[in-house]
Amino acid sequence: MERDAAGLAVLTVDAPPLNLYTAELQDLLGAAVDDLAERPARALLVRAEGRVVSGGVDVNLFAAQRDADEAKALFDDMLDLPERIAELPFPTVFAAHGLCLTWAFEVALACDVLLASERASFGLVERVIGLTPTMGGTQRLAARAGVGRAKELVMTGERYGAAELERWNVVNRVLPHEGFDDAALRFTQDLAAGPTRAHAATKRVLAHFESGGVAEATAHVTGIAAELFDTEDLRGGVRSFLTDGPGKALFSGR
Repeated sequence: MERDAAGLAVLTVDAPPLNLYTAELQDLLGAAVDDLAERPARALLVRAEGRVVSGGVDVNLFAAQRDADEAKALFDDMLDLPERIAELPFPTVFAAHGLCLTWAFEVALACDVLLASERASFGLVERVIGLTPTMGGTQRLAARAGVGRAKELVMTGERYGAAELERWNVVNRVLPHEGFDDAALRFTQDLAAGPTRAHAATKRVLAHFESGGVAEATAHVTGIAAELFDTEDLRGGVRSFLTDGPGKALFSGR
């Protein structure tokens, strides 16, 4: 993980040749999220090196589980990673430049924004070993695309292109493959330069919506928004708007 002076964090997975999910990678990713929780960034970009984002999970990890109790403990640890990423109090962006299977797709779905190269493809292919996804991908896919689409994608185990998943509202934006890394970085830099506390408030409102619908979100939105009047960014943003006009404010994230 790298951080810059502006508050942007970039988390890169680089475990050639296929960026498979292993016990070692799980520990490294967990440590990175620990660091982000202890020292919040202003935005996070998750990306991968290599020809593919990930070929999935190293099946030896599953072969080592002796019974359902051991498997449950493993799956609980695996689920903890995307859950904690989803709870980070700042914007999170996942950049998929190529094939993105199983755990990587599930982490992507836990991020706030999913950017995809036009050459990217996605799949939850656990059916090939008789398993169902365990890192929240099924339910997060249903939240974005609907239950019917989630059932189709998981039960068929097929790979789906970026353009098709953009139509399903799973992928936020499909970008040209040429220059994709730079475009994803610029997108996340723009979020990092914004009002970080307001972005966190937006995430809180939508978390209420996800758990209880419009009524629950409505019950909380005014209190969440009102708290922003204790931030430097809102006070400074209002002054800048009144003095210099819209779009001129500089935000510190405080």
